[in-house]
Amino acid sequence: MTDGRTPLVVVAGWSDVAETTARSLLADGTVLIHHDLSRLGEGVVRRTVTDPDGRARTTVLELAHGCVSCTLREDLLPLLRRLHARSSVRRIAVQLDRTLEPESLCRAVEEVVVEGVVGQLDGPASRDVRIEAVIACVDADSWLDDATGDRTLLELGLGVGDDERTVAQVVVGQVGCADALVVAGAGADGWNQARLHAVLARLAPTAPIDWIGDDLAPDAPRLLARIPAGARRGAAADAHAPLLRGQPPLATDCGVTLVEFAAERPFHPERLHEALDVLLDGVVTARGRLWLATQPDRVLWLESAGGGLRVGDGGRWLAAMTPDQQEGEPTARRAMAAMRWDERFGDRDVSLVVLAHAADPTDIDRALQWALVTDEELDRQTHWPTWSDPFGQWHQDPCEASESPYSDVKREGTA
Repeated sequence: MTDGRTPLVVVAGWSDVAETTARSLLADGTVLIHHDLSRLGEGVVRRTVTDPDGRARTTVLELAHGCVSCTLREDLLPLLRRLHARSSVRRIAVQLDRTLEPESLCRAVEEVVVEGVVGQLDGPASRDVRIEAVIACVDADSWLDDATGDRTLLELGLGVGDDERTVAQVVVGQVGCADALVVAGAGADGWNQARLHAVLARLAPTAPIDWIGDDLAPDAPRLLARIPAGARRGAAADAHAPLLRGQPPLATDCGVTLVEFAAERPFHPERLHEALDVLLDGVVTARGRLWLATQPDRVLWLESAGGGLRVGDGGRWLAAMTPDQQEGEPTARRAMAAMRWDERFGDRDVSLVVLAHAADPTDIDRALQWALVTDEELDRQTHWPTWSDPFGQWHQDPCEASESPYSDVKREGTA
């Protein structure tokens, strides 16, 4: 059956090349939308809509309820549905502000109900548009430093209110969600370029990469044609999905390596809290499921980027559910759990993947092994509820809640 929805391309990136990449799509009936958040401090957002012929119309929006998320959702999602209804529009491209991560937008397109669009039934924007691709744009000279640092958007004057997101969280999230990459520049030298490529190949393993020198312009249409059929295309991440999406290279390259850590016993909460420092130095990102002895019913989801780390709620273990509740879970999750089911602990386990660029994998493994309960502690399960738990419901470093615009629906596993 033919999909009659309008293709939507999302272009994200901390790099200035994001604009030229997005504008390279202005052909064959593509309309480009961009929300400029540089004047948030004044309480306004500037929205520019550019037609295929290059004509641009800029509208100044006031912050709805003083909230960036509400403003973007309430403006962009209905606009996508209205543009779909125009027969002259063959594709829509959205160039995100540099401070935005595409996953939140993609989830909003799929799930947030849009009401009151004339001539259309209430429902999510995904009734009318389908995400064709997410393109992330990267500066070869600075991206790895940004991805491994701990600067916050507020420190750079780019955040408002209680937005405590770090630059690392944003740039790692942009690449991690990408179906294709545009890299501007060549890096300081050949070795640094090779190291950057090794990181990108592991963070977005199926994404084709277009390296753009000073004398070349990005060609987004050509890049879109290189995206493989099994690309993510905005699909929401799942705390219980395989952590190594897209079969990334497992061998070490330029000091860059993926460290897999798995265990069939829980973490001691206080020792884990101390051990997490090993994930904040020489590590680009870490993510995965945690089993904490003091929280036996809950899956904890860990996610780090550079010098920031969060541990949040990833739902419940199947072993903590009733049979009827288990039937409501995805078939793939139940099948994977059945393959490793333990008579005593069910599907509870620990599974982490760490992308290190300047850390010793042995040190990471040793610290995490030390944080697991010992054989003696494993046999004293009745004592587990008495242990001090520094995580509570979730833990974050920095310790203030972070929110990304568009995130009316938060992904399981984030704080």
